[in-house]
Amino acid sequence: MHPHPAAKDTAREWLGQLAPAGTGTAGKGRPVTAADLAIISALIFVWAILSARLERFDMTAPILFTAAGVLLTHGPLRPLGVEPSREVVKVLAEATLALVLFSDASRVGLRQLRADAGLCLRLLGIGLPLTIGLGTVLALALPGDSDIWLALLVGAALAPTDAALGAGMMVNKAVPARIRRLINIESGLNDGIATPVVLVAIAGVAATEEAAHTGPVAAVAELAIGLAVGVAVGGGGGWLVKVGRRRGWVAEGFAGAAVLGLAACSYATSVALHGNGFIAAFVGGLAFAATAAQAGQLVPFVEETGALVSLLVWLLFGVIGVVPALENLTWQTVVYALLSLTVIRMLPVAVALAGSRLGRATVVFVGWFGPRGLASVVFGLLALEDLGEQVARPAVAVIAFTVLLSVVAHGLSAEPLARRYGARLSPAEHAAGAAGLTPVPERRLMRRSRAAGPPAAADSPGTPGPAGDGTRP
Repeated sequence: MHPHPAAKDTAREWLGQLAPAGTGTAGKGRPVTAADLAIISALIFVWAILSARLERFDMTAPILFTAAGVLLTHGPLRPLGVEPSREVVKVLAEATLALVLFSDASRVGLRQLRADAGLCLRLLGIGLPLTIGLGTVLALALPGDSDIWLALLVGAALAPTDAALGAGMMVNKAVPARIRRLINIESGLNDGIATPVVLVAIAGVAATEEAAHTGPVAAVAELAIGLAVGVAVGGGGGWLVKVGRRRGWVAEGFAGAAVLGLAACSYATSVALHGNGFIAAFVGGLAFAATAAQAGQLVPFVEETGALVSLLVWLLFGVIGVVPALENLTWQTVVYALLSLTVIRMLPVAVALAGSRLGRATVVFVGWFGPRGLASVVFGLLALEDLGEQVARPAVAVIAFTVLLSVVAHGLSAEPLARRYGARLSPAEHAAGAAGLTPVPERRLMRRSRAAGPPAAADSPGTPGPAGDGTRP
């Protein structure tokens, strides 16, 4: 049975249309084919059955799927590859980021957020602005980025962190639960806070009247709308799920799907109201955890979906982002990327955490584990879409190379540095501030192994992992 021509046209438009690899005409060629789906499905299958073996060598999903994207579009496997439009990658990246933010927040809970509110405010209120400012100043020295707005775009786009790239550390009990949770919360909130700054930078580069509508007042309004939508959708939805389950209205097999729809609704509703969708997704997760009974049992479906889509994002990042970044590589870009992952991140963190009574090793550890990931990819794609390739290319090349370097550096270092850091801590430091905390969420599909480490109060031996993982240290 052949599909109706109108249906084929609609599908072609909805998928964003893919062009044959290497043609340079992304968005103007053929749509996704059965062969493309077969290749992608086979990659996911191979990763799934070999993931535990590969993780022993610190080969994470972002590393391998980025490499697969490069190999499928450049080299002997090029005839098998496709080149997606930037819009397809942008939609996938935004959807993945929203799901990850919602699921992470729902695992945190408001009580845990209040317990370390001081440290979170230090990182977000002091560390993040300093990171953006320092990154902007140093970006002025980059070729093609001497314009202050382009420099601000680079500094703001590379300021948010993605804890999923350090997934091996996030589930390693050698690291105190309080520190893992702090890194997780920072990663969840800094994406949304940096978004208005990125939009201001893009508007400044474009030099249009839009700049007047994305000033400080509009930025605060976006954050406020995102906050309100997150509380309303996440909190209201969580309450409805609780009531529905209590009265037997919800079939258990569809409860996870309901939470997935709630996560998507939080993000999409905020965007539709011109609010910050990422803030809405994270706050929605917090509100859901506060109002839904046994929320942790319902979140794994969202986690699995977000992790699965993230594999596609990293595959497509390898397809469209890596080679252009390497082709436009300069020594200044390499130096900036190295500084972005070290000095630009670690110095502001040290300033923010000064006087917090955290040890020097902990401050350095938190400073290093600020991987650049999905949020930076989304911001780079926003710049390409709004500014065009010719204008945005210098900034996007720096962003893409820094993300690539972070994928490799943080992916390979997560497990070894977590073990080394944990070994330096005393039992008292492991237990400090951890009493009563629920287990840190496991990044499902990204990392399943749990390395043994000194026991912490939050992760006592025999505590089952999320979603009935049942693993023991």
